[in-house]
Amino acid sequence: VPKKCQKAREHFGTVRTQMESLKTKFPADQYYRFHEHWRFVLQRLVFLAAFVVYLESETLVTREAVAEILGIEADRERGFHLDIEDYLSGVLTLASELARLAVNSVTAGDYSRPLRISTFINELDSGFRLLNLKNDSLRKRYDGLKYDVKKIEEVVYDLSIRGLNKEATVGVGAEK
Repeated sequence: VPKKCQKAREHFGTVRTQMESLKTKFPADQYYRFHEHWRFVLQRLVFLAAFVVYLESETLVTREAVAEILGIEADRERGFHLDIEDYLSGVLTLASELARLAVNSVTAGDYSRPLRISTFINELDSGFRLLNLKNDSLRKRYDGLKYDVKKIEEVVYDLSIRGLNKEATVGVGAEK
């Protein structure tokens, strides 16, 4: 995993170069006029950066850190920036991918990872519940997070029923 994360970080160098080129293509004060052209790509890049950081440290990447990884600004007043909704959409995509990782980890015999993912996703869900999301695409994506939480809870429950979470609990305690 560390080698793959390092390789992914190398690719972010290309992304930074492309972002620098994109910044020069339109007037700085017309960011939102053209935002739809790169919105999906930016959300996907946020997901990729968040996934790499999660795999490296099992923490949530900040918006500022993602902006730095991508070579853009975090602050709106500075021009081409990472919009908060794009950041949150990318984080919600991360949650979906982590739900898949929890299932695949069990298949690979790693019984402690789903427990750690469950803790992370539950904290993420708690944070999103604090937001007042309107009826837009971000709200719909957040609704999907509920299904990801349920999917991970089912994996953790299956591990406990089969008695495999005891091994996972010992492994988690040994790592800390």
